[in-house]
Amino acid sequence: MTAAAHTQPGSGARFEWGLAGAAELSRVCAVLVVVDVLSFTTAVEVAVGRGTRVHPFPWGEQAAEYARRIGAVAAVGRRSVAPEQPWSLSPAALAAAPAVRELVLPSPNGSAISAAASATGLPVVAACLRNARAVGRWLHRQGYGTTHAPIGVVAAGERWPDTSLRPAVEDQLGAAYVLDALSRVPGGLSVEAALALAALASTPDVPAAVRGSVSGRELAEGGFAADVEMAVQVNVSDVVPVLRNDVFSAA
Repeated sequence: MTAAAHTQPGSGARFEWGLAGAAELSRVCAVLVVVDVLSFTTAVEVAVGRGTRVHPFPWGEQAAEYARRIGAVAAVGRRSVAPEQPWSLSPAALAAAPAVRELVLPSPNGSAISAAASATGLPVVAACLRNARAVGRWLHRQGYGTTHAPIGVVAAGERWPDTSLRPAVEDQLGAAYVLDALSRVPGGLSVEAALALAALASTPDVPAAVRGSVSGRELAEGGFAADVEMAVQVNVSDVVPVLRNDVFSAA
């Protein structure tokens, strides 16, 4: 197979998984949509909806130093939340915490993918179940979805202990909702995008599927069921976070 075939040529909306898939699509697409339902892009949607500018950052201890350098607040891990530091990757915690102007939000998957994609100069959109329809509408209005300005939809997925990609139910379903909103783009869907979209037809109860997924159960059993409940709300938000110049803000 030639390298060009990996970019799913000839279609207006394309679909891939993870950091490597995002890198492939960023070579040819006009815009990337990153989907990390549990929990990065859900957290971004919640924060941006409250007027916060979100700086994606790869997972690691350097986030706090970066935040100090740019005059922002750094989010911490879910279990490190404290009264003096209430901002984390938890959408429920972010919804309850005081709104801040600038937030550095690290995560091992969606944030790292967003930061890498932004470095290419492409606009990057954060999509989740909560805002999938709004994202699709915005992309239509911007004129994306032709074969000359294709859309790349990237499901972030999770990581196995050896750091390899673990495809995740919640991200495929989140991507499917975005692709459903894009199903009539002029360039049509690639085969990969069409098959990702087909997941919706076989999932009569999407919230229940996300709750019962590996990621959903892992969060709930860890004491973060409220994050799952926020994330499974479908098309309740009109917020479209767009990453330009390394910052997510409302489109």
